[in-house]
Amino acid sequence: MPSSAIIHVAVFSVGAALGAGIASGIASRKQTKVTAAPGSAPLQLQGPLVQASKAGGQGVIQLAPTIPSDVLRYGNPGPVSDLITRKAYVAGYDRRLRHPAWTAEHLTLASLAKSAPKGDRSQSDFKEDPNIPVPFRARLQDYYRSGYDRGHMVPAADAKASQEAMNETFILTNIAPQVGAGFNRHYWAYTEDWCRRLTNTFQDVFVFTIPLYLPKQDTDGKYRVTYEVIGNPPNVSVPTHFAKVVLGSRPSSPSTPQLAEVSLGAFVLPNAEIPDETPLTKFIVPVEAVERAAGLALFSDEIKKSSKHICQTAQCDVTVRRFDDAQQQTRKALPAPNK
Repeated sequence: MPSSAIIHVAVFSVGAALGAGIASGIASRKQTKVTAAPGSAPLQLQGPLVQASKAGGQGVIQLAPTIPSDVLRYGNPGPVSDLITRKAYVAGYDRRLRHPAWTAEHLTLASLAKSAPKGDRSQSDFKEDPNIPVPFRARLQDYYRSGYDRGHMVPAADAKASQEAMNETFILTNIAPQVGAGFNRHYWAYTEDWCRRLTNTFQDVFVFTIPLYLPKQDTDGKYRVTYEVIGNPPNVSVPTHFAKVVLGSRPSSPSTPQLAEVSLGAFVLPNAEIPDETPLTKFIVPVEAVERAAGLALFSDEIKKSSKHICQTAQCDVTVRRFDDAQQQTRKALPAPNK
């Protein structure tokens, strides 16, 4: 059932544990550290902690090596992903695909409130991430005339706490190639807006955004994953789909505020033009299907079993308003008012 559900979404695109660790990372909004291991630094191997004791007032930790230290004497082949902690989000950057493997954010009414001074999108510029080694870095020139938008995984509108927080959403380690008209500028943008509106229903909203590469069935009956790579030389991979996995929590009742009612839902959208009238519920898939496709463990089995589906506790509707585009064009065309 889960596998067939996610393949169904893949077909649509043609025709139609992080868990607690990430939650704690999201909650710590004051952190700005980027953890990026050098691509060729020798690995200082130590085994797992097997015993901790105190002697003479000092802590003594005994480590048991699990890999012979000379195996990686001349270099460390990892990591595949860099863990990045920003003011408004946490992300894992995939060096092979050169875009985020996942992003995670914690939304509340307070976090979305405009600060004084508020973050101004017009003051933000796209930029490369200097913390990623150059051979594995997404570059601005990769997107130039590629035919794809520089799509935010964590939208700028989710990072209004400060100008710095908003600026961090424009770093290329938060960006993946997205189809522009009909997706990034329309259906996807309003899906992001739906995530923000969930803060009117839930006290806390946790959003995972995950680029995916899903198979489609060829004429010979076999399933294959086919995707474009942009840049000259080719450098940044173009995902076939994007997932939004959303967890909302609120007090179960006024009398038991310490007990949380949890709702959970996963949606997989094709990286393609989506008709405006398409219901969001068309893209529902099991959370487990996203986890398998992405190779990630997002939530514990206990959370997945005990939670309600988010569409049972909140309205799952996306309304694309094309007149917003017309208003923006009109504002650009209007002359500046006399001062």
